[in-house]
Amino acid sequence: MDVPESAYYGIQTQRALCNFPVSGHMARPEFVRAYILVKKAAALANTELGSLERERGDAIVTAAEEVLSDLSGRYSDQFPVDVFQAGAGTSFNMNINEVLANRALEILGRKRGDYDFLSPNDHVNMGQSTNDTFPTASCIAVIFEADRLLDVLSSLSEAFRVKAKEFSGIQKSGRTHLMDAIPVTLGDEFGAYSSALRRASHRIRERRNDLLELPLGGTATGTGANTYPGYRELVISKLSELCKLPFQKAADSFEALQSRSQLAAFSGSLRELALELIRIANDLRLLNAGPTTGISEIELPAVQPGSSIMPGKYNPVMAECLDMIGFQIVGNDTTVALAAQAGQLELNVMTPVMTSNILLSISLLTNYLPVFQERCVEGIKAHEDRCRAYLELNPILVTFLTPKIGYLKAAEIAKEVMDKKISVKEAVVLKGILSKEEADELLKIEKLL
Repeated sequence: MDVPESAYYGIQTQRALCNFPVSGHMARPEFVRAYILVKKAAALANTELGSLERERGDAIVTAAEEVLSDLSGRYSDQFPVDVFQAGAGTSFNMNINEVLANRALEILGRKRGDYDFLSPNDHVNMGQSTNDTFPTASCIAVIFEADRLLDVLSSLSEAFRVKAKEFSGIQKSGRTHLMDAIPVTLGDEFGAYSSALRRASHRIRERRNDLLELPLGGTATGTGANTYPGYRELVISKLSELCKLPFQKAADSFEALQSRSQLAAFSGSLRELALELIRIANDLRLLNAGPTTGISEIELPAVQPGSSIMPGKYNPVMAECLDMIGFQIVGNDTTVALAAQAGQLELNVMTPVMTSNILLSISLLTNYLPVFQERCVEGIKAHEDRCRAYLELNPILVTFLTPKIGYLKAAEIAKEVMDKKISVKEAVVLKGILSKEEADELLKIEKLL
């Protein structure tokens, strides 16, 4: 087969391009970067152990450093394998091997393709298999991106906390089952959103930390075949130094290749976050609904015209976008879950689709949540007069009278309040149950809260 003259990749990559013209989506740069770090660590370890001759080892390391430094430039088109590819990711592993081998050959003053001297398989892939390197690179990429996401979530949670403090004095009707309930403050609601995001962040951090245990060194089935003694410990140590992360070798290298439960669990934590974000976005849309026929207790920023035909209309577009992102993440997690259970015997070959979906989910969140924070959350305004008006007409305020007049009598008053469209305070005074002074004291909004 012909390989483009300008390509650093080789025949195995070219075959993959012919076999898998599926989505047009290539591996994300963060995954390419993680994989090259694995190759660099392996070359360093093999050179130190003496299994890889130093001239070749140094050239591979230099090639890796060069690609890492110019991944968005000179080498941006050198990793074209589709994310939907051969099981386990063999095509992509060989893509990485070929690029590093051919660049290392140039560094040594030789021609690309001179594999008798420096081979993608024998030298760049020494002591490795797709089966242990691909999930290792997946873990590294996910950890790096998870750290970015955790920073973003911390900022968004803080933005809701600031709003909670701003709205702490605004009394309003609580709602359960979408029906009037006993009072809360608008600050209570926004504080709960902040707490939910902190809790979701905690789960993501826990699942992120589980990924520090790596299968690297297990090679094809977990046996460590074709590695020098001491390689597994040394390559993990080298990788820890390169990534500045406390990686550990897998406690059971066979389980580490059979099971992708840790990646699936991390994806599940993203799903949990997505469900919380969907819920919060829908609350904001509901509280913003109106301006004349809905709840309209808050006002979301009007960031763009909402209609091509209705002048003056604006929509909660930032929350709507967040909903759609959440739906996509839930779908991505379903793909990951199906892939996780599809592993058989000594290997789960579905890691490529798991990795692609997890990194996509993280990217959607890290790209959008800062925009959502700036252009939606930070600009939310409270309609305090609307909140107060609803609260004063809330029939469920009779709940606070039940210790004095009993549940059944309070229920009668609630029905009368709804029928006559008067306040609870007016009703109990009209029926002679309480004096005006007693009603004012017992049903004082500030006291109830």
